[in-house]
Amino acid sequence: MDIFALIPQFGGLIWTIVAFVVALSVIVAIHEYGHYIVGRWSGIHADVFSLGFGPVLYARMDKRGTKWQIAALPFGGYVKFAGDANAASGKDEEAMAEAEADPERLRSTMHGAPLWARAATVAAGPIFNFALSILVFAAVVVTSGVSRDPLTVGDLRPLPVEARGLQTGDEVVGINGVPIPSTEDTGAYSDFIDTLPQEPVLDYTIRRDGTETVVPGAYLLPPLVSAVSPQSAAMGAGLQVDDVIIAIDGTPIFAFDQLKQAVEGGNGAPLALGVWRAGEEINVTLTPKRVDEPQADGGFATQWRIGIAGGLAFEPATDTPGVGEALWSGVRQTGRIIEGSLSGLGHMITGAISTCNLSGPIGIAQTSGAMASQGAQSFIWFIAVLSTAVGLLNLFPVPALDGGHLVFYAYEAVTGKPPSDRALRVLMSIGLAMVLTLMIFALGNDIFCP
Repeated sequence: MDIFALIPQFGGLIWTIVAFVVALSVIVAIHEYGHYIVGRWSGIHADVFSLGFGPVLYARMDKRGTKWQIAALPFGGYVKFAGDANAASGKDEEAMAEAEADPERLRSTMHGAPLWARAATVAAGPIFNFALSILVFAAVVVTSGVSRDPLTVGDLRPLPVEARGLQTGDEVVGINGVPIPSTEDTGAYSDFIDTLPQEPVLDYTIRRDGTETVVPGAYLLPPLVSAVSPQSAAMGAGLQVDDVIIAIDGTPIFAFDQLKQAVEGGNGAPLALGVWRAGEEINVTLTPKRVDEPQADGGFATQWRIGIAGGLAFEPATDTPGVGEALWSGVRQTGRIIEGSLSGLGHMITGAISTCNLSGPIGIAQTSGAMASQGAQSFIWFIAVLSTAVGLLNLFPVPALDGGHLVFYAYEAVTGKPPSDRALRVLMSIGLAMVLTLMIFALGNDIFCP
């Protein structure tokens, strides 16, 4: 196997590593700070806050007696609270025995604090990850805006179509004599798009300066590249945002649906694409990849994809949403990621979809670099997506993860006493073995999956 094939073509190994370390460091710092600050608010003292593992590169002690450090291996982090023997919050028997004589000191340890304080401190890490995701998604919505209703022409895209009757500020009333539904009525709007006649030029009924008129314009959904997915056939072939695909295997096309049908119906055969890029025509050849895609009913469908997203023939004009609307959008987006992740995991366990959908550190690093190469907003969006995934993973009821600790605390709440120290040691060892096995499996996917 050619190991260098794992290095993205867009930026090289160094760029990929830097993007991966930055993304992971942000997510880990937020997660561990959640543990730290809620622990502090709950009266639990933190001995060490570490970003990374291994040899310490930098450290300082704050006025509260917490050592803040950066370690050499940037693949995680931890908060070691008073009474912990290690980063996994195992009990330090000797330290706890000494603290028994001093109630105030005992209360400030992780293992001597009330149940509510321990549970809140552990749960805070994943919660802070979700909060980061919600805030980032909300900020992106505020920055990008939401499409104006009625559909209004914003910036005009450069397209290889001569019919250019639309102008910025035009309100689109209908197309080819059919009234266009409200963009807020997603079902009716989607049906309207699906029933558009596939013609290179359409008649747009628009309202301009209070007067309705009909002007010619390009097909509403041209084969335009508005986004390129990481590790996709399109990225490998060098397709770029704002490219317009004008031909497939020599046959001219003008609608994104024509491209979609050719990709899905080609059964993975290589496609020769004619591409219009800023007024010039170039030719690229790529081979679609099989992708397991989540469906509205919670299932998955396997399709051939080249890894691009389309867009309208013009940039829709947008309005800035309110803070509440933006935050609710962030909550919904975070919820969709959680739902899709759980559904995907369930389908992998049952064998309904390939386990190759599980990425390891190499795959995550590749995606980090790919998203960083597409700009700051794409990279920040990816950090938010990954933060949700990390928060969800840590809530799994596996000993050594936050979810495992919460299960122990639930047991203590029901029975009135925690599991025995011996049981905890055994369960923690099993949990660590499970986590390590999962990491090795995911790494194997990165190397051996097509």
